[in-house]
Amino acid sequence: MSKLVTIFGGSGFVGRYIARRMAKEGWRVRVAVRRPNEAGFVRPYGVVGQVEPVLANIRDEASVRAAIKGADAVVNCVGILVETGKNKFSAVQAEGAARIARIAKEERVARFVHISAIGADTASDSFYAKSKAEGEAGVKAAFPKAVILRPSIVFGPEDQFFNRFASMARLSPFVPLMGASSKFQPVYVDDVAQAAVKSILDPSFAGVYELGGPEQLSFRALIEKMLQVIGRRRVILSIPRMAALPMAFGFDMLQAVTFGLFTNGILTRDQLRQLKRDNMVSPKAKGLAEFGITPTALDTVLPEYLWPYRDGGQYAAIRDSASKLR
Repeated sequence: MSKLVTIFGGSGFVGRYIARRMAKEGWRVRVAVRRPNEAGFVRPYGVVGQVEPVLANIRDEASVRAAIKGADAVVNCVGILVETGKNKFSAVQAEGAARIARIAKEERVARFVHISAIGADTASDSFYAKSKAEGEAGVKAAFPKAVILRPSIVFGPEDQFFNRFASMARLSPFVPLMGASSKFQPVYVDDVAQAAVKSILDPSFAGVYELGGPEQLSFRALIEKMLQVIGRRRVILSIPRMAALPMAFGFDMLQAVTFGLFTNGILTRDQLRQLKRDNMVSPKAKGLAEFGITPTALDTVLPEYLWPYRDGGQYAAIRDSASKLR
């Protein structure tokens, strides 16, 4: 019988790419998610019955154990950018990660891969970054030879970074930016997936790997590149931190007083704390090179999925070409 991998958050942005690649490797794939009825799109990644969504909530011990039972490898891709309801940074990214790793160890899982983030630091004033570091510590306690992948901003067709700002640029003449000078090293989602798969297949990989693409660009430069791809001229408004802080506080308070009916997906105080630091691979860190992966450049991928935001959408290139014939 083929081997089995359980991927927590396997229907998410990064998880789905790992699931697809593991299915191509011939493994059975168990996609552990809170709403399996909404994850049916993963089934065609393999032959009938090879890829199956299952119910699991990483805050619940029994469902985690059931999802892991019989697995040869486990990948944890679960993470949140904004706290909502019971899904707090500490509950999901610290306690949840530690719980998955502990139960995987108890169930005699051979390989464990954990998706963290660049900037994970127990001393950080960002609750997001601190919880990521605490989650890593929990994973290492159970699996000393676990592979921990720390990507910078991940880009790809389903990302919530370039798609979000491209959508904004389509509707507004302005693109507001907080922390415009902060630097990032965007990494392609399938490069992250390749690293995760190689980590499962080759037991020689162990420890922390920081994953970044070939370009190190400021926040402003990334938005300028996105605007160039979608062919729109927009004014980039750099908002000082002192002006952004009351805005973030207001959005956070609005979420609190509405008891979560409004989710602050605009700007949080914790995101402002994160933007104080660059998000790039450390000079001495192990990375994609150790996996034999050549990082994918932004220019080779962005045009493939940002075309809906152009004036004219999929017909923009044809229209521009035809205009030169006049």
